[in-house]
Amino acid sequence: MSTASLRARYLGDAVATSSPQQVLVMLYDRLALDLERAQKAVAAGDRQTANTELQHAQAIVLELLSSLQVDAWEGGPRLAALYNWLISELVQANVKLDTNRISACRQVVEPLRDAWRQAAATLAGTAS
Repeated sequence: MSTASLRARYLGDAVATSSPQQVLVMLYDRLALDLERAQKAVAAGDRQTANTELQHAQAIVLELLSSLQVDAWEGGPRLAALYNWLISELVQANVKLDTNRISACRQVVEPLRDAWRQAAATLAGTAS
């Protein structure tokens, strides 16, 4: 088995055995990483890498949006609107290679990731 296939199997197993809260944090971690990589690629003039990273970031946000149960809590509609804004900004950042838009997305995503990580840790602590 190649290193890439072993890594893919490991990641698949990690996701399959994780709680929904842990999967959410994993998605946010990868989204933040995609944005960081895209920003570096744009700064380096690497359009292809920036495109790849921004498209992956868009796919993650679309997944977050599609799995969001908007009516489950009062903040649902606002989070859905935020996800829609992120998708729009990511598309524009990709079209225009705009580091300012990527930076604005990171300023939204990173605190959200940290909040979800803290919430997941709190839930894991109360489940023990």
